[in-house]
Amino acid sequence: VQLQASGGGLVQAGGSLRLSCSASGRTFSSYVMGWFRQAPDKEREVVAAARLSGSPYYLHSVKGRFIISRDSAKNTVYLQMNSLKPEDTAVYYCAADSYTLSNPNDVNYWGRGTQVTVSS
Repeated sequence: VQLQASGGGLVQAGGSLRLSCSASGRTFSSYVMGWFRQAPDKEREVVAAARLSGSPYYLHSVKGRFIISRDSAKNTVYLQMNSLKPEDTAVYYCAADSYTLSNPNDVNYWGRGTQVTVSS
């Protein structure tokens, strides 16, 4: 099983980036998939998470700016990040779990991180 993330980069404040995470090795249709981030000297936090049905979860500080979506046919999860702020700078990780993403220590699958840097 592999989660392959892409789409990070350097962007000015107010700009946008779209992260993609393609999953392979199994189907994740019944899994919750989402994105974490970890800034230097900070704990890893869940940014957004979604199942194929129901309402997605968003970290309070990204509500109204980030949109998570999933393409079940492609086994892929996306994170559209708009109105980016310097405080969004972090390494972003995609993740998948059969139950919940509420505890990063219990997540079933992780992708490699992708750096997002927002300059002021």
